[in-house]
Amino acid sequence: MKLRDIVSFSFGAFRGNRVRTALVLVATAIGVAAVVILTALGEGARTYVTSEFASLGSNLLIVLPGRSETAGAGPAMFVAETPRDLTIEDAQALLRSPHVNRIAPLNVGSVPVSFRQRDRDVPVLGTTSEWIEIRHWTMDQGVFLPAGDPTTANAVAVLGAKVRDELFGSEPALGEWIRLGDRRFRVIGILSGQGQSIGMSMDEVVMVPVASAQLLFNSASLFRIFVETRSRDDMPEAKQDVINTIRARHQGEEDVTVISQDAVLATFDKIFDALTYTVAAIASISLVVSGILIMNVMLVVVSQRTAEIGLLKALGAPRVQILRLFLAEALLLSLFGAVVGLSIGAIGCIGLGQAFPALSFEPPAWAVAAACFVAIGTGLLFGVLPARRAARLDPVQALSRR
Repeated sequence: MKLRDIVSFSFGAFRGNRVRTALVLVATAIGVAAVVILTALGEGARTYVTSEFASLGSNLLIVLPGRSETAGAGPAMFVAETPRDLTIEDAQALLRSPHVNRIAPLNVGSVPVSFRQRDRDVPVLGTTSEWIEIRHWTMDQGVFLPAGDPTTANAVAVLGAKVRDELFGSEPALGEWIRLGDRRFRVIGILSGQGQSIGMSMDEVVMVPVASAQLLFNSASLFRIFVETRSRDDMPEAKQDVINTIRARHQGEEDVTVISQDAVLATFDKIFDALTYTVAAIASISLVVSGILIMNVMLVVVSQRTAEIGLLKALGAPRVQILRLFLAEALLLSLFGAVVGLSIGAIGCIGLGQAFPALSFEPPAWAVAAACFVAIGTGLLFGVLPARRAARLDPVQALSRR
């Protein structure tokens, strides 16, 4: 029999028992769709975390007060014991390193902001003019914090887009005076929409010079120092220079922790790799189950079609031909089930993307290929036993339905 005849024979068998065909297709499709959707979830989570950290800027080191033997993106990144304060002078000293391009000291706090009869509490970030370059932010109106001596407490402020809308509505904001805590600041700029960054909405912040923030919060210590290196290759040398500089300024004590964006992302990559592989393995179990279902169904088919098999053998069909016929049925069932599963998985990913627009649900190519390979492989593997059984039938006994 030619290939066209084998395919035609298989389609005839499918039409002859639509319920059996539908059951096998559904079982295989569910397994493939589960692999696609679950791996897309893992990949979407990985992409989201990566983009969140990428928003911090490139070639970035973050200097945290307090010594920690392990560093990561957990609570210790934001809250740490401070045996010795980080100061503006410490931050400026880091510029002596030939591997450091820019630094941006950071203070963080929350104070009430008011304009006329409108007021609310806002996060206030105290930093310098270098912040906007390090973070790659853009301005919607006006200018960012002025360059100059970071120890000078200028009474100027830059508003996030949402703060500006809530305080001023349709009125112009540039040049107006607002009150932060017990101090007055003149609005010199409005940030363009920045969205979320590490769990904080950047559209709801007010930016002021770092020295002004220290007066607002009545604290001389810095929350963090952001260090941009000249290139990615300079990061190891810059990190060591930072540690050495702070140690020299702190009487020989190494009382800071320096973390890099790459180190944090590498940790998350390991976590999400393990998660993605685990859920893919769990989902693949359903493909094995579908393969067992194919085997059981095909065994029933052999018993139901013994007369047909006997007729084929009586007409001279060799064992290998009977084997090919039943393996072709199993292969086509698995192939069509995989195609249906991929379609369901694609629709599911689109639906999840609509429900959770912050995440990107795109399954990795290896997962799609693996799902199809396992589906087709299990169909062939579990189709061998029924095919061999059909090929071994005696034509006389088969024709007599024994």
